[in-house]
Amino acid sequence: MRVLGLTGSIGMGKSTAANMLRRMKLPVHDADAAVHRLFATGGAAVPAIEAAFPDSVVEGAVDRRRLGSAVFSDPAALRRLEAIVHPLVRAEALAFLRRHRRARRPLVVLDIPLLYETGGDRLCDAVVLVTAPAFLQEQRVLRRPGMTRERLDAVRAQQMPDREKRRRAEFLVLTGRGKGDTFRQLRRIVRRLRPTVATCADEGTDLDA
Repeated sequence: MRVLGLTGSIGMGKSTAANMLRRMKLPVHDADAAVHRLFATGGAAVPAIEAAFPDSVVEGAVDRRRLGSAVFSDPAALRRLEAIVHPLVRAEALAFLRRHRRARRPLVVLDIPLLYETGGDRLCDAVVLVTAPAFLQEQRVLRRPGMTRERLDAVRAQQMPDREKRRRAEFLVLTGRGKGDTFRQLRRIVRRLRPTVATCADEGTDLDA
């Protein structure tokens, strides 16, 4: 089984790329979705987060807004949070890999925003970086509700610079030229890694919309 890492900084189009890979019938492990499960009522991360950040848990679930406020400008607090969350997310990723290895899947995807920052690339045979020009990234992110340039700068400070990710990744997917173009770039990569892998059956749908 080959493992393809998928990563990209905020606003680069990684989530769209992940959905396209699912359309190609590839199993995708979504690290962000794993965090949501860990933070939900009964989630494995809730007790430790409540102990470290008591005001961030409401009615048995982590309030992401309150937690964000607690760590937003506090590097030490952020490191405490990462020490709780990252091992749990890694455990889910490893379980995903074991499950699909037993099922003899030829190619699977680990969708991890902080792939390089957390050492997740060591689990991968190759990495796809989804990227775009900085001006386009800013346009996309600043359109999000509640997003400010200060918050964008804080997020960027937590992430490896895009230029370094470009240097490390085996494949680049350049977004900003329409969804159809992004899909075709991804399809070429998948075919290169496994020529017989199933691709989207309805390639004529509204990917360029």
